Order: sequence, then structure tokens, then C-alpha cells
Amino acid sequence: MSGNSDPLTPRAKLAVTAGKAAAAVSRAAGRGSGSVIGGRVALKLDPDLLARLATHLDVILVSATNGKTTTTRLIAEALGAAGPVVSNALGANMPAGITSALAGGSDAKYAVIEVDEKYLSGVARDTDPKCIALLNLSRDQLDRAAETRMMAEHWREGLAGSKAVVVANADDPLVVWAASSSANVMWVAAGQMWKDDAWSCPSCGGVMQRPGDDWFCGECGFRRPTPTWVLSGDHVLDPHGSAWPIHLQLPGRANKANAASSAAVAAVFGVPPQVALERMYQVQAVAGRYDVVQFMQRDLRLLLAKNPAGWLETFSLIDPPPTPVILSVNARGADGTDTSWLWDVDYTRLTGHPIFVLGDRKLDLAVRLEVANQHFQVCENLDQAVQLAPPGRIEVIANYTAFQDLRRRVGN
Repeated sequence: MSGNSDPLTPRAKLAVTAGKAAAAVSRAAGRGSGSVIGGRVALKLDPDLLARLATHLDVILVSATNGKTTTTRLIAEALGAAGPVVSNALGANMPAGITSALAGGSDAKYAVIEVDEKYLSGVARDTDPKCIALLNLSRDQLDRAAETRMMAEHWREGLAGSKAVVVANADDPLVVWAASSSANVMWVAAGQMWKDDAWSCPSCGGVMQRPGDDWFCGECGFRRPTPTWVLSGDHVLDPHGSAWPIHLQLPGRANKANAASSAAVAAVFGVPPQVALERMYQVQAVAGRYDVVQFMQRDLRLLLAKNPAGWLETFSLIDPPPTPVILSVNARGADGTDTSWLWDVDYTRLTGHPIFVLGDRKLDLAVRLEVANQHFQVCENLDQAVQLAPPGRIEVIANYTAFQDLRRRVGN
């Protein structure tokens, strides 16, 4: 920590000012928050700006395939008990968006930063984090993301020699393989519902054995480490064995797992589990996720699911049949243009729900649902789907850009 001394050179200050101006122009033009374009402009003027902005902060990085944005928000709430926090709360998680976020945090003590999996190593190199939270790795954006084993290897190489405390999910073999190159790891038993990317050993390629909640490779001996933090039902068990209740407004087991990891991170900075978990209760929604909105005199709950693991978790928290469900899938740049992942999702879990399908790739999704023997209707837009849906709250599940389209339509 460098206290209150100003780490910014005149060039860096100019870059920050120019970035904020570019962001303001973008917002005025109705093109979103402007954080990405602002960061790009700032980094063009000072390529070392991210590192400069991080020098006076205790940086916490959060990376995973699923749950990054929510966990980042929970950690930020928890650490607020120990001092001012800056965070990329809207999910702009590549270097440009992260730079924009830190540029707005001159008075902060902590920076809680969500990082896209592909950029973790580079951002860690630039920001010298005190703590890195690794939640899970699974298939995602198949047209451009590395195969999961390659991503784990990339993390493993990038984390080797890091001085950061790594808070890692002991139940995900890929995460354990990646984190094992670090000298200081805090293992959290956060669970793993989606296992289809972790049946082969990341160390030797052998077949993973999975008795109960345990896992190990029978060929090379790579195995689940002993966790010091454990998610147990509605409680977090800390390293002393004390059980702390989790009271969240966010639904589902996945968010309890996110809270457990967040409590472990907060403890690294001296925030007790009870205080951290109480502060997490304040979070009702995260960037529109889990929001219940009124649209056409109906209640709609907005749920984001971007890949097979995310859809599996989401199916576990929706209301039971005959609750109507709207599914929307796009395949734009931010989503990944390959929709073959739809065939990895078990849509039979929606049996009994009236289903309404929309989005740029509604016909791809319709074919998948037909094969899964689901009853559904293809709709042109959200308005039509809501008109056709039977009474009751509607669960709306969408991937990334489809989710943003829906939020705009409902004015959220």
C-alpha cells in the first residue's frame, strides 16, 4: 500500500480524463455505460494505466465460468465493512472495463474486480492482487474460448509464483489443478453441480473417480484437497468449525456457494464471517439478474444462463410446474456464435412447464426442445410470449445478449 500518495503521472491523468470523456459521450449517445470504450481510450494513451491505478489498492480478482458477477458483488458488499470499495459492478470484465472501474476509485481502499477467464493471468500480472477467487471452469463460448483443460493450464501457469491468497473451489478438479501452482491456497467446499467437464484428470488425463462428494484420479493420485471453508446446507463452516447462517435474498444453491467463497475472501482481510454474511443480505439483484419486474400486468423474474452449467443451476431454482417459462437465446459476439452447447443442456428438467421460445436462435432452441420431447411455442417477441403464457409469475431465462435485450424491453 502506498497510502494517499498519487501514483498517477501527468500522462496517466490525461488518459483517465480522456477515458471518462469518451465514456460520457458513449452514454449520451445511448450506447451503454461507456466503460469499455472509455477504458480503451485511456489504455491507448497510457498502456500501463491499469497497473498505475492498482498501486494504492488491495486488489481482489474473481474469475470463473459462472457466478463471477454475483460473487464480485457479494465480496464488495462484505469488504465494505472494512473500507471503501471500487468494483466493476456492471460486469465489464476485460482490461478496458476494469481500467474504467479503477479510474473511478481514487478514494477506495479495496478493488473487487471480476475478470474474464481468458484475461485472468494478464490482469493479475498488472494489478498485483492480494487475493484471487477461483469458482469454477466449464465449457463456454465454444467458438472462441479455450477448451477447459487448456484454460486451467493457462490459469496454472499464470498463478505460479503469485503472492496472492488464492481462494479456490475444492470440488472442481479443474480449479484445483489451476490453483495448485500457488503457494497460498484457501480451499472452499462450494460444491459442483455440473460435472461433465471434469471426468478426466487434468493432471494426467486418466478417468476421475467420484465417490459421493469426493473425487480423485486412480492413475496419478491427483485428488480433492481438504477444504478449510465448507458450504453445509444453509450455513458456512469456517476454519474453526463454527457454523454461520447464510441469509440471502438471491435464490438457489449456487448463490449460497458464491456466499461461502465470498466469506472466505472477506476473512482474508479481517472481516468476520457473521459481518460479511449479514452485509451480503442487502443484495437483492445483480445487474438485473434475479429481478422480478412488472411487464404487461405480469410478474417476470429475469434469470441469466449462458452455458450448460449455468442452465443446470437455473433450472434448479425456478418455481415448479405449471409455472410458465420463457427461454431466449442469441448467438451474437458476446454470447459466442456456436450454439451447439444447447445439446449439452438437459431440457427434460422443464417437463410440465408451458415453454415459450424467442431470440435470434429460437429455431435452434426449438429443435433442441423437440428432441427433448418438450411442449413449447415459438414466439416473435417477449410481448407475444407474455400474452400467450398462462396465469402466474413467469420465469424468463436468457443468455447474455438476449438477457440485455429483455431488460431493455421491460425497462429494467
